[in-house]
This record gives sequence, structure tokens and C-alpha cells, in this order.
Amino acid sequence: MSRRILRLSFDLPPGADAELPERLRRLLEDFTPRVQMLEDGAVLDLTGAMRWWQRDARGITELVQLRVLAYFGVRSSAAVAGTPMLAAMACALTPLGQRTVIGDSPEAIAGFLRPRPVRELPGVGGKTATLLGEYGLHTVGDVADVPQLTLQRLLGARAGRTLHERAHGRDTTVVDPDPAPASISSEHRFARDELDPAAHRRALLALADDLGTRLRTSDQIAQGLTCTIRYADGSGTRRSRTLPEATQHTVLLARTAYPIYESLGLQRARVRSIALRADALRPADRATRQLTLDAGDDKPLVLEAVADRARARYGHQVIYPAALAITSPPPSPRHRGRGGQTEDAQGGRRRAT
Repeated sequence: MSRRILRLSFDLPPGADAELPERLRRLLEDFTPRVQMLEDGAVLDLTGAMRWWQRDARGITELVQLRVLAYFGVRSSAAVAGTPMLAAMACALTPLGQRTVIGDSPEAIAGFLRPRPVRELPGVGGKTATLLGEYGLHTVGDVADVPQLTLQRLLGARAGRTLHERAHGRDTTVVDPDPAPASISSEHRFARDELDPAAHRRALLALADDLGTRLRTSDQIAQGLTCTIRYADGSGTRRSRTLPEATQHTVLLARTAYPIYESLGLQRARVRSIALRADALRPADRATRQLTLDAGDDKPLVLEAVADRARARYGHQVIYPAALAITSPPPSPRHRGRGGQTEDAQGGRRRAT
């Protein structure tokens, strides 16, 4: 039996209950135990569920969307295909409240995939799409017709092989109910809409400190950083940046967070919340660090190690950067825990460093 993968994209309301993702997970697990939750959606493997429910994949999808709407008032778009990649691509093109089903025949897969712009393939960014376009490769079908060796000469051995596989719709990714997180995030909500840039920077430092501590505790490093600003009118701005080097250190995360914030040019903006997300996580043993002749660069890392030991024994907020203690106790970040629940940083006595 060929695989049937369902991709859901949820239209979550602003200020949704922090427990909503976990409640959605429990509902989806009524249909199949193979549920992988995403930041704003989910992936389900329906292959073994169709016999139990005595419905085809489309029928199960209709029932899933109906129950999600009835129980939680959450609208969704959905797509079913033979691989997670195809399901994700189709879901991105499906309007809210509707569903797309791609058959498992080679003709059905090619009919959907070949006309799509090449930049819609996972892993194809702007630079890669531009390079391919210079050689007349504008659609997925164009790329699929090119020999793998040619793509490898253009993009490198690994990237060329991966692109060739994806252009033919091949994807061996499995639905993992408990995947290692690709990112972690932390958010600070101001008690009132905040105009002061100094308060914004203090919140950024607190968020970088929280993310750095969690990365070091889990022995991970981050390659990217995303900053999301929410304003008084409910709108928001999001900016991402690749770190100069993958890191788990607070000072290096903050050095990237500040320029992201400054690039937004927020002059007298009423900010309701600031969130910081560490992206592209991987094990810390794969980190590299550029050599430096400035001994001052190592001092913050030494202090960081001391703070980590104190926090491990007495709690996260027993010690924190002195810049956070200028006028008031430091902001208390809220971060996404397992299952999407929002958790406060640990309490306890605080000491500035």
C-alpha cells in the first residue's frame, strides 16, 4: 500500500490559548498515532488509518477538518499526497476550508509537480532559483528533465542529488511524532504597549539569555535567529538573519538580535510583544569557532559558564546580565515547551552579573 500523508495548516486566532496545540494533537491522535505537530499545522500518516476508519484519505481529511472546526473553531487547509514534501507543497496552495488530494500514480504526481516554479521545492532559495534560471530551469519539470550529474556540477554533489530527487517527487521522510526541534523560541509580552527602545533592547537581551541557556542545557547550537515584533494594533513584523557562526552563547545571539531590531526602524512604535527564535538547530559537537586574538571576547563566555552552574543549582533567574537590572527586575521570557505549551522561565531569587 502506498503512503497517504496528510498535511494540515491551521488558521490559529491571535492570542490563542497556549494549550491549544496540545489539545489539537490529542484530537488528531484519535485518527492516527503518527502525528507530527508543526508551528502552525500538523502532518499525519494516514496509511494505516484508512482500513480502521473504512474511509479513503479524502474522507478522513474531511472528517479531521470538520472536527477541528467544530471543537476548536479553527479553520484549516489540507492536502493529501504520497510524501510529506508533496503534501506540504499542495497544502501551501490550498485555500482555507478546502483540501487537495494528489493521487499516487506517476502521472498524478507529475501533473501536480512539473508545472510548479522551481523555488517552491523545499531547499530552493532565491540564489539557487536565480542560478537555475540562468540555465533556463524555471519549473520543477525543467529540473526533472536535467541529468543528475548536470545538477551536481551546478550545485555540488549533495545539493544536486537532493534537488534531482525532489524534482521527481521522491521523499523518504517519515512522520515523526517526537522529532528533535528545528527551532526554539522565547517571547516577552510587555505589561503595556511599550514605546521605549531601551526597554525593547532589554527584552531582546533577556530573550537571548533565555535561548542561550536552553541551547547550552540541551547541548545544541543555532545557525539562524528570527525576531518577531507585535504591535498595539495586532499587526507584526518578522525578520530573520543567519548567524556569522552557529552558536549557543548569549552574547553572540544578542549581537545578532540587536541589528535585526534596529533594521526595522521602529520610531515611536507601540510594541506589545517581542519574540526571538533560534533556528536551524544541530548538536553542539558540530560547532566551529573562529580564532580571535582579543582576550576580551572570551570573558563573557567564562562568566556565562559560571552563570550556568549557578542556575543549574538555584534556578534560571538567580543570576542574570546586569543590563537587565537597571530600573526593574528583568523581563520574564515565555517560551514554547513540549507540545507547544507556553511556559514561564523558572522563578527564584535574582542576582545581576
